[in-house]
Amino acid sequence: MFRTKRSLLVRRLWRSRAPGELGEGEAEGRVHGAGGCCPGRSAKVSRAPLGSEAELKALTHSVLKRLKERQLEGLLQAVESKGGARSPCLLLPSTKLDPRLAQQPFPLPLLLCKVFRWPDLRHCSQAKRLSCCESYGKNNPELVCCNPHHLSRLCELESPPPPYTRYPMEFLKATDSQLLQESGDPSHWCVVAYWEEKTRVGRLYSVQEPSLDIFYDLPQGNGFCLGQLNSDNKSQLVQKVRSKIGYGIQLTKEVDGVWIYNRSSYPIFIKSATLDNPDSRTLLVHKVFPGFSIKAFDYEKAYSLQRPNDHEFMQQPWTGFTVQISFVKGWGQCYTRQFISSCPCWLEVIFNNR
Repeated sequence: MFRTKRSLLVRRLWRSRAPGELGEGEAEGRVHGAGGCCPGRSAKVSRAPLGSEAELKALTHSVLKRLKERQLEGLLQAVESKGGARSPCLLLPSTKLDPRLAQQPFPLPLLLCKVFRWPDLRHCSQAKRLSCCESYGKNNPELVCCNPHHLSRLCELESPPPPYTRYPMEFLKATDSQLLQESGDPSHWCVVAYWEEKTRVGRLYSVQEPSLDIFYDLPQGNGFCLGQLNSDNKSQLVQKVRSKIGYGIQLTKEVDGVWIYNRSSYPIFIKSATLDNPDSRTLLVHKVFPGFSIKAFDYEKAYSLQRPNDHEFMQQPWTGFTVQISFVKGWGQCYTRQFISSCPCWLEVIFNNR
């Protein structure tokens, strides 16, 4: 039977949908091993109710068949590359494409996110629009972007966090001011250093644009490519973790602070003074799953933080304007690595407090 190009695109999109449910073991691992960021708080994460699989397919096909061919191609590019390739905004009216959408408890962007990325997504408050999207920062626009890879899952910090995520503050190789002076560029808003275990690899990367991709291998990648750095580290573990960085992270300076979006296929681990109680003697390591975003740095909170009165803390460099990020491997009391300097591949982001 002869099929049009549009129908073939719709079929390819439906075959690229996300799995319907997480397995019980995977769901439990995400909740109990999250260390501060997880898809939900229940013991099992399951798909939010949306009728039967047949109803979901019918509704999705009804929406997709109303899209223009160019829109279908852009959506397919985003879905098949898993957000790695640059894809255009998919600007659509919220409910006019299908009257059945008006009966659903979520808008069209959420439907496509559930179909192609997160079947367990339940509410708009669980998703965050990326700053690269045309709908970013707009309230109730006539057209809204429905590209599922222009959104991320919002990382919720658990309270209280699991005890294994706590670890003592560490000595840094250089103070914030020394690293900022080394960058030699006063107009940047942050600099990024890449480390492999205790050795810094490559130069400091000075960031002036509001958004930066940090990656190892990213289609159409533009930013800080770790794969182009010359590393003398022959450790098999370092090489293995380095190859898993993949699409890496997106670092974005927004109105309310600095956000980190995990674009890779593996968790990342983040330590930031503004994520924790300022009176705590220890900072927390937060685990961020693929597809999730976290506000890793808050300028107002950082300025309000005071140096601890404890004499031991006073002997260490102040880390209030520094965020540390480890790829794939975590560190802390319940890991074999107690300090981030033992992690195979990690970043240090130093913010310009001037």
